[in-house]
Amino acid sequence: MPNTESSDTTNPPAPVHHPSPDHGSDGAGAHTHDHDASAGHDRHAGHSPAMFRDRLVLSALLTLPVLFFSSQLQVWLGYTAPSFPGVSWLNPLLGTVLFFYGGAPFLRGARRELAQRQPAMMTLVALAISVAYAFSLAVSLGLAGRPFYWELATLIDVMLLGHWLEMASVQGASRALDRLAELVPGTAHRLRADGRTEEIAVTELVDGDRLLIRPGDQVPADAEVLEGRSSVDEAFLTGESRPVPKQEGDEVVAGSVNGEGALTVRVSRLGDATTLSQILRLVAQAQASRSRFQGLADRAAGWLVYVAVGAGLVTLVTWLLLGKDLTTALTLMVTVLVIACPHALGLAIPLVTVNATSLSARHGILVRNREAFERARGLRFVAFDKTGTLTEGRFEVAGVDVAGIDRDEAYRLAAGLEARSEHPLARAVVEGAGEGAPAAVQDFEVQAGRGVSGLVDGRRYRVGRPEWVAELGATTPEPLRDALDRADRKGQSAIVLMDESRVVAVFSLSDRVRPRARQAVARLVQAGVTPVMVTGDAEAVARSVADELGITQTFARVLPEQKAERIRELRAQGATAFVGDGINDAPALLEADLGIAIGAGTNVAIESADLVLVDDDPLDVVRVLKLSRATYAKMVQNLVWATGYNAVAIPLAAGVLAPVGVLLSPAVGALLMSLSTVIVAANAMLLRRVSLG
Repeated sequence: MPNTESSDTTNPPAPVHHPSPDHGSDGAGAHTHDHDASAGHDRHAGHSPAMFRDRLVLSALLTLPVLFFSSQLQVWLGYTAPSFPGVSWLNPLLGTVLFFYGGAPFLRGARRELAQRQPAMMTLVALAISVAYAFSLAVSLGLAGRPFYWELATLIDVMLLGHWLEMASVQGASRALDRLAELVPGTAHRLRADGRTEEIAVTELVDGDRLLIRPGDQVPADAEVLEGRSSVDEAFLTGESRPVPKQEGDEVVAGSVNGEGALTVRVSRLGDATTLSQILRLVAQAQASRSRFQGLADRAAGWLVYVAVGAGLVTLVTWLLLGKDLTTALTLMVTVLVIACPHALGLAIPLVTVNATSLSARHGILVRNREAFERARGLRFVAFDKTGTLTEGRFEVAGVDVAGIDRDEAYRLAAGLEARSEHPLARAVVEGAGEGAPAAVQDFEVQAGRGVSGLVDGRRYRVGRPEWVAELGATTPEPLRDALDRADRKGQSAIVLMDESRVVAVFSLSDRVRPRARQAVARLVQAGVTPVMVTGDAEAVARSVADELGITQTFARVLPEQKAERIRELRAQGATAFVGDGINDAPALLEADLGIAIGAGTNVAIESADLVLVDDDPLDVVRVLKLSRATYAKMVQNLVWATGYNAVAIPLAAGVLAPVGVLLSPAVGALLMSLSTVIVAANAMLLRRVSLG
C-alpha cells in the first residue's frame, strides 16, 4: 500500500526559514521546506530531536526504579528490593507515567496514521506499548499473570532512543541548506554618486547598485566587477579551495569571500535570481524529492503493518491453542509487534539520499531530482554539447604561420591593430600576444565585415578575414595558403595579417577546450561509458575537438530542435545522459534519461536538468557517475538488510525456535529493532567517506 509517512524522514522536522537577500520575503528564503510541510502525514510532525532527547532522559530515569523493583529482575540477578507500604503500586504508577509521557509521541502519531487510513510504524509502536500497558495494569488490578512494566519501560526508552537518533541524523544531514543561507551577509557597502560609501541592508539593494567589496568581505549579491583586481574564495560554490582571480568584467557571486584587493562591482542579480538562491532552491528540492527506491521502501513499510498485526494475532492464537498460558502468548505477540517496527526500512533510503545530496553539494554538484542517483549508475552514453560544455566558448590562438617576418613581430603588429576591437577573435589574438608591447597604431580604421587597418611605423597593415585578401588584390605566399587550407580542414577560424601588398601571417584560432575535458572523457571510457558529442558546429570543427579529446562518436550540424532527436536515438541503444549549458539544450536535457546542466547561470537549462554542475568542469560528470554508483550500492545494501532483518526477526519473535528454548521478550525485540536501525544509519553515513576526486 502507498505510505507517505516514511518519505517525510528526508525533511527537517520543521519548516526552515532563511534570510532573504531580496526585497521583502521573495528572496532565497522563499525556497524552503514549507511546501512539503503538509505533504502526506509526518510521523515526526511537531517533534524535534530535542523533544525526543528530553523525553528519553526523563523516561530513562523513571525506568531505573521500575527495573530495580521488578520481581523478574530480582529473581534473575539474585537480590531483594526493600519493601515499604504501597511498594506494589510503585511500578504501576511509574508505568502509567511512562506510557502517557514517554509513549505520547507514538500514540499521537498512531492517531494521525489511523485518521488518514495509513497505519504505519507509529501504529505498530503504539499498539505494542498499549497492549503491554493494558495487560500489566490488568494484572496489577487482579488478573492472573505477570506484568510487563519493565518491558514496557525499556521498550519506550529504546523507541525514544531510535527516533532521537533518526531525527538527529536526518537533521544533521539536511543542514546544508542552513549553512548555505548563512553565507549571505546582512549588509552591503553601497557607493553613492559623490563617491562616498554607505552601509545598507542587503534587502535594500536594487539592480545596478554599485558596491565596494573590501578585502575579507562577503559578496552580498551577484555582481559584475567594474574596477579592481582580487582573488575570491568560491569554495562553497565549486568545492575548489584555490581562490579565483577576478578583474574588470568578471562576475562575483553572492556568498563568496573577497581576498586581498578591493573591488568595485555593479549588482546584476538579486534574490531568487542569484546563484546562491538557485542553490538553496535546488538543495531544498533535492531534499524533498522522492526516489523510486524510497517509494519501494514506503510500500514495504505500509504492508509490514498488516503483516505484523496479522503475525501477532496468529502468534497469540497459535500459542493459546497449543496450551500456553495467556501471559506467554501475549508476551510473544507483543514481541512480534515490537520487532516488526519498520524503523530500519523507513530509514534505509532517506538517509542514503540525504547524505548523497549533502556530499554532492559540497563538491558543487546540485541534485534537483533524487532519482538521478539511481538512473546515473546504469548509463551507457554521456552526450556532451560542445560549446560552453567541453569548450569554454572562448577562442584561443591554435597556431601562427608567418612569411617574411617572425612570430613575435606578427603578434606585435596584430595585437596593436586588434587592441581596439571587441571581436572575440581579436581578443584572442591580443591575449595570445601575452605581455609583449603591442605596436603603436595611427590612422586606425574599421572596415565593417572585413577587418581593421592602421599605420605602424609609416606602413599600412591590415588584419581581417581571408576573403579580404582577394578584394584588395594582395598575394598569399604558398606556405600561408597551406596554413589557411589546414585551418579550414580542422574547422578553425583563420584571420590574416597583411602589409600593403601581401599576407605576412595567418592566425589559426579555435574554441578553447576546457582544461579537464580530456581527463573526463578518458575516465568515462574507463568506467564503461561511451562519450558522445552533439553540436551545431560544422563537421570539421566537431571532428577537431573530438579528436583532441578522444571522442569517437559525434553528431555535427545539429539544430537545437534536433538535439532531442539525437538523444532519443542514443536512448534506443542504452541509458543516456546529456550535458549542456544553454537555453537551446533544454529539450535534450529533458529527453535524456539524465539531464546535467553545466554552470549555474542559465535558468532554463537548470530547470530542465536533474543535476546541476556549479563549476564549469566536465570532470564533475565522472564524479556524478561515481557518486551515483556508490549511492545505489548503499540503497541496495540498506534495503536488503532492512527487509532481510524483518523476514528473519518476525518468525523468531513469534517463537518458531521455542522448541529449542529461544524466546524473545519485547525488550529484546526492541533492542534488536534499534540495532537494525543503527546499522542502516551507520551504513548510510559511510557514503560520506566516498572519494569523488
